[in-house]
Amino acid sequence: MARSMTSFGRFSDVINGREITVELKSVNSKFLDYNIKLPRNYGMFEDKIKTYLQKGGISRGKLDVYLSINEIEASREKICVDKAYAQTYISALRELQELFGLKDDISVMTVARNTSVFTSITEEEDLEALWNDVKTVIDKALEIFVMGREAEGKRLKEDLLEKKNQVLVLKEELAKRAETYTKNYREKLEARLDEVLKEKNIVVDEARILTECAIFADKTAIDEELVRLDSHLVAFEEIFKSEEPVGRRLDFLLQEINREVNTSGSKCSDAKSAAIVVELKCLLEKIREQVQNLE
Repeated sequence: MARSMTSFGRFSDVINGREITVELKSVNSKFLDYNIKLPRNYGMFEDKIKTYLQKGGISRGKLDVYLSINEIEASREKICVDKAYAQTYISALRELQELFGLKDDISVMTVARNTSVFTSITEEEDLEALWNDVKTVIDKALEIFVMGREAEGKRLKEDLLEKKNQVLVLKEELAKRAETYTKNYREKLEARLDEVLKEKNIVVDEARILTECAIFADKTAIDEELVRLDSHLVAFEEIFKSEEPVGRRLDFLLQEINREVNTSGSKCSDAKSAAIVVELKCLLEKIREQVQNLE
């Protein structure tokens, strides 16, 4: 399954009197790396979010997660009168008024200026119920996020398979060139010996030429490399049929493909073959860069 590591998903909903918003954004990374931003009072959700997203199929990428929770209904904090304190405070005001003959202007607003008269009580929050609400929003954001990864992954897959076919064409060209290595070498060797020895009327030793050609053919043969390269290119396409993330496997396989191309290049003895190898290396580098984007 080809999925890009780059995507964005955002979803917001009002559930049980709260507006919950979740944003997911990711870029390339060798491993799974989280950066989670939560409301100050809900840090206990961080590990839950990590586990939940991994179960949701996120296996690679640098993932930024943003969660906001806003109360939009009546606050869970209640203001109450501390009756005992208020009674004591009002009695003290009465006593003060009587002792000094002060004007009796004790009112609600007068008493309310002393904030100690009031106490606040916060209802205990059901965190498990809240987490279930958060998961509902995460599911929607994750659905959008994964759709983005899959859409980009599809485009990457098409591009990579096209480039794989180009590699195959170049490989066939290299194979055709390899077939003529020994023949061309023999012709050049005979011409060179004939030029050097003809003035001395020395007959070229045919057996010696065959031996030299055999040695050359052994040193420059790339049949095994091309067979392995064929096998790797078949595996390259087969990997995309897997339901598992393909990025790491393709990355490892590319290392093997590069090894066969490099070995073939070290055995090539003519300029045209060397040029094909250079083109192959450039194409494989483009493939490697694209594979780095896959989960």
